[in-house]
Amino acid sequence: MISKFLLKGKLGLAPAESPRRVLDLGTGTGIWAIEFAEENPDSEVLGTDLSPIQPDYLPPNCRFEIDDVDDDWVYSHKFDYIHGRYLLPFIKRKWSSFFKTVYDNLNPGGWIESQETIIYFQSVDGSIDGTALQRWNALLLQGIRKMGRSATEALRCKYYLAEAGFVNLGEKKFAVPMNNWAKGKDEKAIGAMQMVNNLEGIDGLTMTVFTRALGWTPADVEKLLVDVKRDMKDRSIHAYITIIVAWGQKPS
Repeated sequence: MISKFLLKGKLGLAPAESPRRVLDLGTGTGIWAIEFAEENPDSEVLGTDLSPIQPDYLPPNCRFEIDDVDDDWVYSHKFDYIHGRYLLPFIKRKWSSFFKTVYDNLNPGGWIESQETIIYFQSVDGSIDGTALQRWNALLLQGIRKMGRSATEALRCKYYLAEAGFVNLGEKKFAVPMNNWAKGKDEKAIGAMQMVNNLEGIDGLTMTVFTRALGWTPADVEKLLVDVKRDMKDRSIHAYITIIVAWGQKPS
């Protein structure tokens, strides 16, 4: 898991010590919630998602529910730690409203942590200039904006936390190589993992955005993706993306 590799084996950076009740928003396969429950047997961990794709075998202190983060929150209790990963771009409500809801559902002293991948490829040496990858990325960002969302707004996550009233704010940004072009054992390893993530997710994302927002035909999308995937594997293109982790605490 690339996130755990980046965080040096940790599941999060917020200093949430022995949280009694934990909520994992947009839990997906549930891997974060399960691992957190295993590492923190005194915590009660709830993972929520629209899709019931989590495994049946779980730690006794972990459970999952089908829920939409955009709906009204009607939990029977408040939480001590709320975690979300790769979530914000898919939220339909305004982010200020979302973080206010998180704030209202935390106990005093509780923590929020958000981790997001910024789908904006850059290079420090200009090697991305003029590539199919750069053209695709610009069109993707344009299409996402036309759909009323932003692929880069998560860079302002700390601002939204402060606006909602959180204190003791923290933020860390990671420059993640697109593939294993970077020097160093760890950099090559994380670049290889990121390339797999990129190649696994690019088809569905591109087809959705380009056909719905930009009016492309599926055939034209597939033709472009041949060149983009080639660029993503090209070690002479020294591109990277940013992963950001931000956290804050509700005042006691």
